[in-house]
Amino acid sequence: MGKIKVTKAPVEGLYVIEPTVFGDSRGYFTETYNQQDMHEAGLDMVFVQDNQSMSTKGVLRGLHFQKEHPQGKLVRVIRGTVFDVAVDLRKNSPTYGKWFGVELSAENKKQFYISEGFAHGFLVLSDEAEFCYKVTDFYHPGDEGGLAWNDPDIGIEWPHLVGEYHGSADSAGYTVDGVPLNLSDKDKKWAQLKDTFVFEKM
Repeated sequence: MGKIKVTKAPVEGLYVIEPTVFGDSRGYFTETYNQQDMHEAGLDMVFVQDNQSMSTKGVLRGLHFQKEHPQGKLVRVIRGTVFDVAVDLRKNSPTYGKWFGVELSAENKKQFYISEGFAHGFLVLSDEAEFCYKVTDFYHPGDEGGLAWNDPDIGIEWPHLVGEYHGSADSAGYTVDGVPLNLSDKDKKWAQLKDTFVFEKM
């Protein structure tokens, strides 16, 4: 029924997907996932699990990945707005260490596909945000890795974020539109790219 527009990001393996939205005075309808449309666009991934989270303004989740069971992720926002980011951790990639980000919102209905071999995270820009994503492998406890969200060697430009880097991933002193940046204890301790995991076979 609906077709999708797929835009390749400057980093290979990342795609911004825009579905067709049918709207009238009653509201709107859109297909949030159509396997046939994805295949026609050259995206042949198979998803095994759907996840959903809710976060408040200033929450930053990431940057996460699984080491032995890397996940491809198709992410979108159904309420609110986030800035979504992926960092290339594939050792043999010409864009290793590079990042790409896109604003996802309930209004723009954009989706972001992140292939296996990337670290992924997002920053909540609205008062609240509900975030949905499909993954190509299951969650494996003990297999999770992470990357410092503020690594100066990567230089992610998080919108609305103010603060100075003090040598770690700790959130102290950072704010988003005046709201203190909110990280999990785990996400405050991830190392920089030079000291973290890379996907050797990718």
